Amino acid sequence: MSQPSQDLGAPAAPNAFRLLWAGFMAIFAAGIGFAIRGGILDNWAREYSLTSTQVGEISGAGFTGFCFGIIIGGIIADRIGYGKLVIAAFLMHIASAGVTFMATPENAYNMLFLGAFIFAIANGTLEAVANPLVATLFPNNRTHYLNILHASWPAGMIIGGACGWVLDDRLELPWKQQFAIFLIPTVIYGLMFLGQRMPKSEAAEKGLKLGDMLKDVGILGGLVVCFLLALFSSSLLTPMLTPANATPEQIASADSMGSNLGYLVGGLLLVAIAFITKFSFGSLLLFVLFVTHAMVGAVELGTDNWIQSITGNILSSSEGKILFVFTSSVMFALRFCAHFIEKKLGLSPVGILLVCAVLACIGLNLTSRVETFGAALLALTVYGIGKTFFWPTMLAVASDRFPRTGAIAISIMGGIGMMSAGLVGAPGLGFLKDKYSAEALAEANKPLYEANKSEKPSRFMRVFEATAIKASSLGDVNNKLDEARKKEVAAGNADPKAALSALSTDERAIFDASIEGDRRTLVTDSLIPATMAAVYLLLMVYFKTLGGYRPLRLEEAQAASTAES
Repeated sequence: MSQPSQDLGAPAAPNAFRLLWAGFMAIFAAGIGFAIRGGILDNWAREYSLTSTQVGEISGAGFTGFCFGIIIGGIIADRIGYGKLVIAAFLMHIASAGVTFMATPENAYNMLFLGAFIFAIANGTLEAVANPLVATLFPNNRTHYLNILHASWPAGMIIGGACGWVLDDRLELPWKQQFAIFLIPTVIYGLMFLGQRMPKSEAAEKGLKLGDMLKDVGILGGLVVCFLLALFSSSLLTPMLTPANATPEQIASADSMGSNLGYLVGGLLLVAIAFITKFSFGSLLLFVLFVTHAMVGAVELGTDNWIQSITGNILSSSEGKILFVFTSSVMFALRFCAHFIEKKLGLSPVGILLVCAVLACIGLNLTSRVETFGAALLALTVYGIGKTFFWPTMLAVASDRFPRTGAIAISIMGGIGMMSAGLVGAPGLGFLKDKYSAEALAEANKPLYEANKSEKPSRFMRVFEATAIKASSLGDVNNKLDEARKKEVAAGNADPKAALSALSTDERAIFDASIEGDRRTLVTDSLIPATMAAVYLLLMVYFKTLGGYRPLRLEEAQAASTAES
């Protein structure tokens, strides 16, 4: 890459661009793995008879593990060195593939969940390196270069989605061969990082201790992290406490005990944060950013993980993958334009976030109403533009305003986003799909609903409960529809709706209920960016009272933190 223009500022190290592109390749590998997994969710559901909620939980594991890698990595990065973290992430990426490939009909849920979890830890560890590294290397324009770094994510989704379209829908290769593709960029990023010297953050260079770096996080920020960790601990402990062939009473008891233990874990961690920071209350602004980034994770990554499946159901599997690749292409291109938008159009990072939240809300509502490929293309373009700048720009805002936190604040923020996607976004959308589809079938045909409802209810966050349509019933309908579509395509008819005539009246009712569930899910999902838009508007007003948004230097952080608390 050529040297940056004067208005972008000089990088802080001679190998800055080598490290930028090494980080790019690392997140690119994660994006490919994410996209391919999203494209084979339907394969797993059919092959192993998994419900939408189970598939959502597996998808969620691909996010929740991320928080451990990025939060722990962010805390220790400047102490043990970024190089050691890169090696650990590389080894975990290899291990995650091995565990995932061990899935059989008998152990599918456990192996797929564990493989996704290890994959997520590796991804989190890499971002614990890449995010603070780029923020340190390019202190004069973090928004621009963090957006370039994270253009790798949609780039990975483009390649992964295209591979899924060709290898799954066209060549019909086994899912294991498709998933293995992410190992190629994994080897490349390992070689790119090899032998490179990586600088420490400004805070670490000036010798700030862990307690000082965490003071802006404090008890308020710790509440957000510890609440999500409590939910995650509960989700892990409850199955371990539930005996095989448990009675409803035993299940309820295990749920209660798992929840209590989870909150105990979260509470102990919060106490630890309080002691480390000497009971610092923390910055109210950083608390707001943490909560908002939890919403970013739920609406961006949680939705991304389901969008192929949802649009594939409404249209066809092949068209769903094409649309996924298209929206990822929009994100990839626009993330190189953050500097133009910020400097030439005069939008502050918070202004960019506000516009994005409004567009994401509109895009999700438009997508819920699509009937044709053209309409879906338009709706997902709006949604794709909307979600483009959320993640990297939020990291840039945290890094700009809280320099004394070093790598910690943006690492915690990334962990919150991913944990929210795993605990709220992906499972929540799966739960809503189960709930709304069953309700739609009950409204349309009550006897058919009674004959095809799942015996075991779907649950979300150990609190919400709903009856789903049997996974086997939906699987049988989808399999029959896939075969009919293949025959229509072979006969020269590319209209995905032509295959619907192959379904019986009852099968068509189940299929229509599933589509209605998809549509209602997207409408509910749109409430998240609507809330985010309100938050960003208030932040714009807040910064206006301070004379406008601007990055802070380390020397200013103490006074600014006191004023914002």
